[in-house]
Parts: sequence; C-alpha cells; structure tokens
Amino acid sequence: MKHIYLLGSTGSIGMQTLDVISKHKDEFRLIGCSLGSDDEKNKYILNTFKPEIVSLRYEKQLKNYEGLFPNVRFTWGDQGLIDVVTYEKEGVVVNALSGSAGLNPTIEAIKTKKDIALANKETLVMAGDIVNAYVKKHQVKLYPIDSEHSALWQTLDHESQSDISKIVITASGGSFRDLSRKDLENVDLNQALKHPNWSMGAKITIDSATMMNKGLEVIEAHHLFYLAYDQIETVLHKESVVHGLTYFKDGTIKASMSVSDMRIPIAYALFYPKRAVFDQSLTLSNLSFKPMDYERFPLLKLAYEVGKQGGIMPTVMNAANEAAVHLFLKKKISFLEIEDIVFKYVEIQEQIKNPTLKQIIEIDQKIQQEIYQAYEKR
Repeated sequence: MKHIYLLGSTGSIGMQTLDVISKHKDEFRLIGCSLGSDDEKNKYILNTFKPEIVSLRYEKQLKNYEGLFPNVRFTWGDQGLIDVVTYEKEGVVVNALSGSAGLNPTIEAIKTKKDIALANKETLVMAGDIVNAYVKKHQVKLYPIDSEHSALWQTLDHESQSDISKIVITASGGSFRDLSRKDLENVDLNQALKHPNWSMGAKITIDSATMMNKGLEVIEAHHLFYLAYDQIETVLHKESVVHGLTYFKDGTIKASMSVSDMRIPIAYALFYPKRAVFDQSLTLSNLSFKPMDYERFPLLKLAYEVGKQGGIMPTVMNAANEAAVHLFLKKKISFLEIEDIVFKYVEIQEQIKNPTLKQIIEIDQKIQQEIYQAYEKR
C-alpha cells in the first residue's frame, strides 16, 4: 500500500485526488494532509480518510479540531505544511497547493526522500533548477499532475532526448478565448470564472483566461523535460481533447488524448508505472488547432521571455501575477490590470542570475506585499 501526503486537500485537485484514493483503498492510504477553512470539507476528510497528521490553515482552529479528533496530530500554517511532508512514514507527496506556498514544502519533502506528484506550478517556475538539484541529490521521483505535463510525460516516456524535435502544449483559450482585446475592457469576475472546458480552482481559472497558466506551464515543462524554450510550443485547441504532443526528428508525432478529467493525470502519477481503470470513454470528433496569438495573450509571450532570462525573473513574474489575480478575485482591480501589474514588476526588477532559495522566497514575498499595499485600499 502506498502512503499519500496531500497538500491542498480541500481544493479542486485535492478533492479529485481524494476521489482517486477512495476508489482504490487497497492501493493508497492518506497519512497526512493540509486542510482549509471549510469545516464541512475538513470534517468529511478527517472522518472518511482518518489521516495521522494534519495541518490546519489557522492556529485558532487547533483547539476545536484537537477536541473533535484526539487521535490526529494537528499542526498549522506554513510550518504545518512542512510538518506534514516530513512526517516519519515514507510515501508520496501530492502537492496540490495554489501559489508560492507550495515551494518550501516540496523542497522539505524531497529532503526526506519522498517522491513528489506535483500539481503546484509555482514550485518549478520559481525554483526549477534548485528543485531539480535536490531531486537528483536525494534520488527521488518527480511526477507531473497537470493534464498537459502528464500528457507530455506519457508521450516522452522511454524516448531518447536526442530524438525529440519539439513538444506542444495545448491551450483551451480560457473563459475569454473568443473575445478581442477591446472586449476585455469590460469583463467581470463572474465571466472570468466560467471556464468552458474544465472545473478548476479560482486562481488557475483566471490564469487560464489571461493565458498566464500556459506561460507557467511552458517554464514548468522546461524544467521537467530539460528542453530549450525554442523546443516548447503552445497552440490553441478549444476542445481540450489533445493535451500534449511530441514531435520527433523522424517526422513522427505522438499525441496524448483523454476526456477533460483531472482524475486521469492524478491517477497516472499515483499508479505509475501501472495505470488505473477508468470508465471514461473518449468519443473523437472534429479537432481544431490554431497558432497562438501573442498580441492577444501578451502574458504568454512574456513568460517565454522571462523563462529564457532565467534567474530571479520567473519568480518576479509569478509573484506579481499571484498578487494581481488575488486582487482581481477580490474585485480590487480590473481584468486587464492583471497584465499591467505583471509587466510593471518584471520591467523594474533587477536580475539576480543564480538566486538562492532564500532570495527567491524573500523577493516573492516582497513583491506580493508591495502590490497588496498599493491596491488593496481601493
């Protein structure tokens, strides 16, 4: 039986991971997890999966939960996430956290020789070189959970790096894919949160609408598959059936297709090298692909530029975007102001070519705090 540690268990990916675990109780056991502020979800997870160690979001939750679940070891906050992933029992850490909070727990989990199933893009965007160095040092496995990276992983598995011409990441286009730049001036939060193909968390849904999500995926793919940015292409594919393609030097193309169900890549990472059994059948119909319009989606173009610059710049872009999206979700800024904020902070930041983990975390926090202070009083 494989032990699972799940960070972000009450989010979209977290709940779907729990669904996979619940359907395969002979294969997996939830040993540790982090919970949120929704008491109903929290108690469901505690009663159903009976984890041994749990991180709560706030210290004020401790007394209540310790009284209700005396057999569980509770901890809380950022340190609580680390307490969970460094728990004494071996296992796989599923990092389904949203945002930069996922970086430190990933590093600490690797140090305890736990394999990582990663749904937290920011970990590799902010510190891909550092994370890969730790993965190599501690000889652990890093499995991608994103649908696109899972698809690419499957097309690349057992292939020679030297045979690869390029990889292609597909993009649905998000909530506003059929709108012009002019149309975006008047869109609101409710419209932005209506993704046409996927049911996802709020932050990733907004990132999908700005195409920043695809930009983060490009940087992540660079670190996952050790490919140059010129070998990573993005295309618009409205149907979200083909999740990734690999072009080989002999003219062969391998594509990975499935229905839009995140439980498939989650299960692939957890079961690897085996596969789970799903009752999901894919009916093929007409599939469309369009070249990416970088004028329509300038944040995606910026992500390529920032990725090539490397150093501290991906952290800067990610931090500015994370804060800006949070402000948009709170209705403090308009949709297009997300782009304005991200471009501004990338432009003013001085490059640090080989940042330490400490510098990455400090700059991430500094930029987010500056942005919140500048806009939250609106």
